[in-house]
Amino acid sequence: MPGKLTIARLWRSTFGLVVLVALGFAAATVAIGSVAFTITHEALEKQLDHRIEVETAALLAEAHEDGFHGLAEAIARREAARSTASPDYLLLDSKGKRVAGGIVARSVIEAGYDEFFGYTRGKDRVVAQALTTPVPGGTLIVAADRAGLYEIDRILGGLFSGALITVLVVGTGAAALVGLITRRRLARIDRTAQAIIRGDFAQRVARDASGSEFDNLAATLNHMLDRIAGLLDNLRQVSSDVAHDLRTPLTRLYNRLDRAMLATGQGRTDEIEAARAEAAELLDIFAALLRIAEIEGMAERLPRTDFNLSALAEQMAETYRPDAEASGHKLKTEIAPGIHMSGDRRLLSQAMANLLDNALRHTPVGTTITLSVQPDERQVSIQVSDDGPGSGDPDSDRLFQRFARAEGSRSSEGHGLGLALVSAVASAHGGSARLDGSEGFQVTLSLPKLR
Repeated sequence: MPGKLTIARLWRSTFGLVVLVALGFAAATVAIGSVAFTITHEALEKQLDHRIEVETAALLAEAHEDGFHGLAEAIARREAARSTASPDYLLLDSKGKRVAGGIVARSVIEAGYDEFFGYTRGKDRVVAQALTTPVPGGTLIVAADRAGLYEIDRILGGLFSGALITVLVVGTGAAALVGLITRRRLARIDRTAQAIIRGDFAQRVARDASGSEFDNLAATLNHMLDRIAGLLDNLRQVSSDVAHDLRTPLTRLYNRLDRAMLATGQGRTDEIEAARAEAAELLDIFAALLRIAEIEGMAERLPRTDFNLSALAEQMAETYRPDAEASGHKLKTEIAPGIHMSGDRRLLSQAMANLLDNALRHTPVGTTITLSVQPDERQVSIQVSDDGPGSGDPDSDRLFQRFARAEGSRSSEGHGLGLALVSAVASAHGGSARLDGSEGFQVTLSLPKLR
């Protein structure tokens, strides 16, 4: 269990992951080194075997005509001209007595190859690879010292040990460096989160514009924090608006009910009907507020379908034309054909309906209302404008807030939620809503174009 817990902790930290990777490289180095060492060692042993085999064949060929005596003389000549790289020779007669060669065998002499043949040369004790060959009249032994092979083995072992130590040192250093950098970056994120927990919602994670994983994570976290801040602002605004703007209708409802309790007969009935109308108005306000909040919260999960926006605008114009004519207004259209976009068709029709309702309700008789849908290279603009008296409000952006109403429309019906819903629909589609023009009243929705 302790071993499992330690490994689990390693996997859960950046430092531990890099350490495990370094250990993996070290294990790979050991495996590769072992394979390379074995292959090199075997190749050198085969080279020694081939060398003594060639030397034996050369001796036998050289002494072919003179027999055993000629073989002894050939060995004597090689002994006289020997160097440190020369093989050693031993020629024994049939009784095992040395006839030629400068070595004394310490190992049991058997025909064939002996990988670890021991002998002495003077005071030196040598282990060699040897080939023992029976010849007429005795036995020939040709041996090659393994000291060179052992030296190469030591060099290879040192190289692989150095490589292993280097991998471990570099891997550990890399683990420490990566762990330090990661902890410092995560510490910045943690400090930002702690500041936000303490109530400082303006804090954001610092970015370095490198496009790295941490920079992208910081961008995502900042986008999330911006989204949360926007939702909190909306929540505070809604709470303030509800507390401020619903006080009057609630007070009227309370007074109606109070008078209904004191009244009798038809008077009580009239007061109850009036109170019922006030309650219905409140329900309508709450329904509109909930609808706006629902639309604002569905930007990332808005059900999108491709539809003909031009056809939808034409349909809305045909629906409102009879109402416009009945109220003494004139409804014009400037709709480009064949405009398609991706979004929620029902929400966009509701936004256009709100704008057309506002124009019909808040403009005098004889006003011309224009519904326009026009595309450009990147977006589509939906615009409802009129040539009426306008809003008379210098802070036009304020009219997109909940319960905000222009000075000229305070005496008419409505609660100041229509443009707030229009703005929410535009934002949910990745667009925006704005008031344009210095004459009349003109609202423009700018929406992304279907690519």
